[in-house]
Amino acid sequence: MIDEEGRNLGIVPIQKAQEYARSKGLDLVEVAPNARPPVCRVMDYGKFIYEQTKRERQARKAQKQIEVKEIRLRPKTDEYHIGFKLKQARKFLEKGHKVRVRVLFRGRERAHVGLGEKMLDDVAQQLADVATVEQRPRLEGSSMTLVLSPSTEKKK
Repeated sequence: MIDEEGRNLGIVPIQKAQEYARSKGLDLVEVAPNARPPVCRVMDYGKFIYEQTKRERQARKAQKQIEVKEIRLRPKTDEYHIGFKLKQARKFLEKGHKVRVRVLFRGRERAHVGLGEKMLDDVAQQLADVATVEQRPRLEGSSMTLVLSPSTEKKK
């Protein structure tokens, strides 16, 4: 048994440990049930749970959330507009977000998926200084996607 200040009181019968906890106005909590003999601690269980959830909340808040931003293109998209979309993608990548570049095919455009693949390869090449290819261009239904993640190397 361990008391409220963290001192080891040794092996104590359960009834005696429960009386001790009641006399202090605290709870007797089993912290290591698989140990021989099991280890119990005298503590305020409600306060313990509250502090544990508070620590978990802080840990979640400290985690970096990675968002996946999407840029949509068509096979007939003009070079000027592609450049504009690449500027947006570059900003997203510099902020640490992943970018999914999607080329949408409609009607007869589906017969020319090679154009979309070439377009995505060009996009990956133009963003190579700030991004690495996480997923190669892949045809999914009527669209082809490429996933880029921010590169880990720092600029000098």
